Amino acid sequence: MIVTSIHPTFSRVPPRMVNGLLKTAQGVPPGAATTLLPPQEATLKLEAMKTLVAVLKSMGSWLNKQLLIPDPHSAKKIEAADSSAEAGGLTMVNGNGEDPVGQDSPPEISNDASDVSNIGQRRAYKLELLEGISLFNRKPKKGIEFLINAKKVGNSPEDIAAFLKDASGLNKTLIGDFLGEREELSLKVMHAYVDSFDFQGMEFDEAIRVFLLGFRLPGEAQKIDRIMEKFAERYSKCNPKAFSSADTAYVLAYSVILLNTDAHNPMVKNKMSVDDFIRNNRGIDDGKDLPEEYLRSLFERISRTEIKMKDDNMVPQQKQAANSNRLLGLDSILNIVTNKHWEDSHMETSDDLIRHMQQQFKEKARKSESVYYAATNVVILRFMIEVCWAPMLAAFSVPLDQSDDEVIISLCLEGFRYAIHVTCGTSMKTHRDVFVTSLAKFTSLHSPAAIKQKNVDAIKAIVTIADEDGNYLQEAWEHILTCVSRFEHLLLLGEGAPPDATFFSFPQNESEKAKQTKSTILPVLKKKGPGRLQYAAATLMRGSYDSAGIGGNASGTITSEQVNNIVSNLHMLEQVGSSEMNRIFTRSQKLNSEAIVDFVKALCKVSMDELRSPSDPRVFSLTKIVEIAHYNMDRIRLVWSSIWHVLSDFFVTIGCSGNLSVAIFAMDSLRQLSMKFLEREELANYNFQNEFMKPFEIVMQKSSAVEIRELIIRCVSQMVLSRVKNVKSGWKSMFTVFTTAAYDDHKNIVFLAFEIIEKIIRDYFPYITETETTTFTDCVNCLIAFTNTRFNKEISLNAIAFLRFCATKLAEGDLGSSSRNKDKEVSRKASPRSPQTGKEGKQDNGEVTQKEDHLYFWFPLLAGLSELSFDPRPEIRKSALEILFESLRNHGHLFSLPLWERVFESVLFPIFDFVRHTIDPSGSSSPVNNEVEIVGDLEHDAWLYETCTLALQLVVDLFINFYNTVNPLLRKVLMLLVSFIQRPHQNLAGIGIAAFVRLMSNAGELFSDEKWLEVVLSLKEAAIATLPDFSFFENEDFVNRNYEHAPTAEDDGDLPDSASPETLANLRTRHLFAYLSDAKSRAAVELLLIQAVMEIYNMHRFRLSAKHMLVLFDALHEVALHAHKINSDTTLRSKLQEFGSMTQMQDPPLLRLENESYQICLTFLQNLIIDRPYSYEETEVESHLVRLCQEILEFYIVVASSGFTTQPSRDRQPHWLIPLGSGKRRELATRSPLVVATLEAICSLGDASFEKNLSNFFPLLSSLASCEHGTHEVQVALCDMLSLSVGPVLLKSC
Repeated sequence: MIVTSIHPTFSRVPPRMVNGLLKTAQGVPPGAATTLLPPQEATLKLEAMKTLVAVLKSMGSWLNKQLLIPDPHSAKKIEAADSSAEAGGLTMVNGNGEDPVGQDSPPEISNDASDVSNIGQRRAYKLELLEGISLFNRKPKKGIEFLINAKKVGNSPEDIAAFLKDASGLNKTLIGDFLGEREELSLKVMHAYVDSFDFQGMEFDEAIRVFLLGFRLPGEAQKIDRIMEKFAERYSKCNPKAFSSADTAYVLAYSVILLNTDAHNPMVKNKMSVDDFIRNNRGIDDGKDLPEEYLRSLFERISRTEIKMKDDNMVPQQKQAANSNRLLGLDSILNIVTNKHWEDSHMETSDDLIRHMQQQFKEKARKSESVYYAATNVVILRFMIEVCWAPMLAAFSVPLDQSDDEVIISLCLEGFRYAIHVTCGTSMKTHRDVFVTSLAKFTSLHSPAAIKQKNVDAIKAIVTIADEDGNYLQEAWEHILTCVSRFEHLLLLGEGAPPDATFFSFPQNESEKAKQTKSTILPVLKKKGPGRLQYAAATLMRGSYDSAGIGGNASGTITSEQVNNIVSNLHMLEQVGSSEMNRIFTRSQKLNSEAIVDFVKALCKVSMDELRSPSDPRVFSLTKIVEIAHYNMDRIRLVWSSIWHVLSDFFVTIGCSGNLSVAIFAMDSLRQLSMKFLEREELANYNFQNEFMKPFEIVMQKSSAVEIRELIIRCVSQMVLSRVKNVKSGWKSMFTVFTTAAYDDHKNIVFLAFEIIEKIIRDYFPYITETETTTFTDCVNCLIAFTNTRFNKEISLNAIAFLRFCATKLAEGDLGSSSRNKDKEVSRKASPRSPQTGKEGKQDNGEVTQKEDHLYFWFPLLAGLSELSFDPRPEIRKSALEILFESLRNHGHLFSLPLWERVFESVLFPIFDFVRHTIDPSGSSSPVNNEVEIVGDLEHDAWLYETCTLALQLVVDLFINFYNTVNPLLRKVLMLLVSFIQRPHQNLAGIGIAAFVRLMSNAGELFSDEKWLEVVLSLKEAAIATLPDFSFFENEDFVNRNYEHAPTAEDDGDLPDSASPETLANLRTRHLFAYLSDAKSRAAVELLLIQAVMEIYNMHRFRLSAKHMLVLFDALHEVALHAHKINSDTTLRSKLQEFGSMTQMQDPPLLRLENESYQICLTFLQNLIIDRPYSYEETEVESHLVRLCQEILEFYIVVASSGFTTQPSRDRQPHWLIPLGSGKRRELATRSPLVVATLEAICSLGDASFEKNLSNFFPLLSSLASCEHGTHEVQVALCDMLSLSVGPVLLKSC
C-alpha cells in the first residue's frame, strides 16, 4: 500500500490523491457539466469512498506493525501464544548440564561410599527429587505439592522459600511466576523468600541485583507489583534511615528496573539520560526529592553494569527478539513510572523535522524518479495525516450528514474509526479530538428528537472505538463518556424512571415543595397520559443538557405525531442496549496503566458536569466511578496510586458540594470503596491506606454540613470495626477525622466521635500500636483534643482516663504482634550511605533504641499528659498531673536512662516553662516588666499553688524513687530548682527552696562526693543570683530614666509626649514600688535559702567533705558581705527612710540577713575544726576562721563607733561627740549575739593558733572595750575572754 514504501515525490502525493478522492466522493457540483450517467456517478462516488477508507485502513495496519499494536480481534490468541512460547523457551532445567539437585540431599543418609544400601537410598532420593523439580518446571504448584508429600521439602513457607532459593535446576521464570501468585501459600512463600534476604548495608541497586539473582520477574504486572512491594518493605526494614518510607523504595525499584531495561536493551534507540532519570524521580520521597548526587551515582552504576539473573542463558537472538519490557512486565506501566507520555519521546514532530524530511526527499528525487524507499519512521505517517486530515474529515462528514444510504453511512463510520485509530496511534491530539467530537455530534444524543438509524450506528461506532482504541484516546475519553452519559439518560427517560433530580432537591417551604413535586415528575413515555406525556416530550426535544433542564417550563405545544416520533427514536436506542455501554466500563480493566488514568480523569469530569447541573443533577457517572474503581483496584499499587490521586480530588470536591444528597451519596460511595480497599493487606512502612483515606479527612475539615461530618464519622467507624485487622497507615487519617470531630461546634458530633474512640481504644488497642509510633502519637493527640471539648467536662475527664488506660496497656506490653519487632535487630545495624544525609531520622527525634520497642510509645503519651498541665481548668490540670506522675511512678522501672532523659527534658521540665516564660518572658530580672504584672494575677497564683508546687514535688519524688537509674540527671534537676529560686517572685523561690530541701532530705544519703559537689555549687549559684539589689537608688534621676522606658509596660503604652505632673508622680511611685518590692523579695528569698542551707547541713553534716563546706562558706560569706555593704551605705539608708511608708523596711534593711549569714559561716568553720572531715586542712580552715572573726569585729566596731570621728585609726584615740541614739542601740543590740559568738570562736582556737593571732586581735579587742554597746552581752563576753584566754597568755609572756 501507499505507506509501505515512500517515493521521493512523497510530499505531493497524499494531498493530491486524497483531494481527488474527496472530490470524486462528493460527486459533481450542482450545475456543473458531466458526461457521467447517474448510476455511474453513484458507483464512482462509492468507490472513491471505499478507497479513502482503504487508505486509512492501510495506514492503521502499517502503524500497528510499526508500534507492535495487537489486533483487537485476535488479542487473546496472540497473548496465549506468547505465553506458551515464553514458557516453552524457558523450561530448560538449568541450561548448562550441572547437577540439578545441588545441595539438597537426605540428611539421614551416610556419606560412606562403600555402603551400597546408602548409595541406593541416595540415588532413589535424588531421582525422586529430580522428579519433583521436573514437575515444578511444568506446573509449579503441583511440583511443590509433590515435594512436600515426598518429604523432600518442609511444608512451612520458610522451608519452601529456602528450597526455591537454594535448589538447582528450577526454572527461574517459573519461580518468579509462583512467587507472584495471589494464592495464600504463594504469598506466604514469597514473603518468607524476600524476608530471607539481609539487605542491611547494601546500596539500593546492589540489593536489587542480589534479589533478582535467583529468579526472573514474571510477565504479569500484578505479580511484579506484589514481589517488588515486598522487596521495598524488606529493604526499608533493613535500612530504616535510607528513605522516609517504603513507598519511596517501591517507586525507585520500578524506576531502576526501567532504567536497566532502557540502558541495556538494544531495541531502545533513544536512551534515557541521567537528567531524565533525575527528573523522573522527582518528589518520590514523600513529596521531596532524593539528593541529586545519590540518583546520579545510582544511574551510573546501573548504566555501567546490567542487572541480570545468575543463570541468564538466553542467546543473543532471543534477547533481541524478546521485548525486555515485556520480560520484566513493565510494558503497561512504563509511562506511569517515568511520568512521561510515550508520544513525547517518540512522536515529537516539529516544523524543522518536516522541512528536514522534505529536503531529503528532494535530494533523492534529483538522483532518480523511479526509486522507492521503505518507510520505517512512524513520524512519516504523522506528516501524511497532517496534510490530508481535513479533506478526509470532509469526505466522511458531509455524506454522513446528508445521506441515509446504509452503505455510505457504513463506509463513513468505518472511515471515522480508522481515522481516529491512526490519529490516536500517532498521538495527534488535536486531529483525534476533531474526529471524535465530529462522530459524537453525529450520534445526535444531544437532540434525541432527531435521532435516525445512522445516529444509532454512530453510537455503535463510538462503542467500538472505545473498545479497540481505548489505550490511546487520552483526553478524547471525555467526549466518548459524555455520549455514554447522554445515552443512559435517554434510556432512563424512555423507561419512565424518576430523574435523579427528584432526590437531590431541597425545597425551603411548602409552596416550593408543591411546585417542585409538580415539575419534576417524569412521565412514562410508553404509557399514555395527556399532560405528563406532553411535558416529557418537550423536555426531550430540548435535549438533555440544555440551559432549562428537565425541571423547566415547556414552551410550545407538542403534537401527538412528535410524541410518537420520540417514542420510536427511544426504541431505536435499544439496538445498542445498556450492556454494550456497560462493556466500556467493565473492560476498563484491560486498559493499560496510562489509559486507565486518562479514563478516570475523563469520567470524573463528566460526573462533575452531571452533578453540577442546576436543574438535572445526575449520579450515573458517579456510580460508574465506584464500579471502575472496584474493577481496577487489583492493579499494581503504583498505577492505583495514580488513579486514586484523581479520584481523591473528585470525592473531596463532591463531598463538599452544597447539594447535601449529592455529598452524602459521594461519601457513601467512598465508604464502599474504602471497605473493599481495606480488604487488601498493607505491608509495613507503606502509606497507601493513609492516602486512600485522605478524602474523609479533608471533607471532615472543610464541610459545613453537620450531616456530612456525622456520616464520615460513622463511615470511619464502620471501616475500623469491620476491617481493623487490615488497618495500618490508615489509622493516621482515621484519628485525624476524630481529632477534627473533637473540635466540632456541634455537640452530637463530639459525643458520637468520642463514643467511637472509646470503643476503638478499649477493644482494638493492640492494632493501634502494632504499626508505627506515629499512629499511637495520633491516638494520644486525638484523646487530648477531646479533653479540650467545651460541651461536657465528663468527656474531658474520660479522655484523660483513657490516657491512663493506654499507659496500663503499654506497661503490660499489649502491643499486638508487630512485624517490625521481628526486624528490630536488623534495623539497629549500620545502614548504607543514606540518600537522606544530613536529615534526622525518627530515632533522632526522641525515640529510644536501647530498650524494647514498646518503650517508643511512652513518650507521646507522657508528652500529651504534660501539655494538659497547662489547661486553664483546675480539674483537667489536676487529673492530668495525677495520671502523668502515677504512670511514671508505677511504670518507671521499665524505662532506660535515655528514655528518662527524654521524659525529664521534654515531658517534665516543659511543665515549668509556664513559670519561666509566662511570668518572666524575657528572662530578665527587671521588676517593672515582671513583678507588677504578677501582683494580683489570680490565675497565675492559682497555677502556682495548685499545680506548680505539686508538680515540682512530684518531680523530686520521681527522681528519688528511681535514683539508681536517673542519678546522671541530678544536674538538670538541680538547674530546674535553681531556676525557681532565681525567679523574682517570692512564692516561686519558696517553692523551689522547699523542693530542694525535700530532695536533699530523701536522697542526700545516696549522693557521692561528686553529686554533693554539684549540690553545693547549685546552692552557691542560687545564693549569688538572688542577692538583693538597691542600685536603682544610686542615680538621682532614676525616675526620669525609667519614664523613658515606661511605654514598654502594658499600662503606659499610650502615654503622650508631655505627661502631667500627676502622671509623672504616679510613674515614679509605681516604678519605685516595683524596685523596692523586688529587693524585699530577694532579701526574703536569701533568708529562706540560708535557712535551707543550714537545714541541709544539719541533716548531712557528716557526709559533707571539707571541700563541700568551703564552697558553702564562700557562698554565704559573699551574701554576708553584700548585706553588710547595703547596711553600711548611709546614703541608701537615708533614702529608704525617706520612703519609709512605702518600703516598710527596717533600718538597716538587711541586718538580719547579714547576721544570720555570718553566724552560719562561723558555725561551718567551727564544726569543720571539730569534725575534721575528708579533705580537711587545718591551716586553711583556721585561716578562714581568723579572717572571718577579724572581719566581724571590725564591722561591729565601725558601726558602734559611728558617733565618733568618721575615720578612726588604731593608733589614734577617737573623741566623743554625741551619745548613741535609740536606733543605733537597737542595731548594736541585734549585732551583739554575732559578736559574742565571734569572741567565743576566737577563744575556741587552739593554744598555739590563739597565741599566734593574738597580736592581730588585740587592737580590735581594745577598740571593742572602748566603744558603746547596745547590750551588756558583748562586755560580759569580752571580760570573760580577757580574763580566761588573753590574760594567761600575757602573764606567760611576762
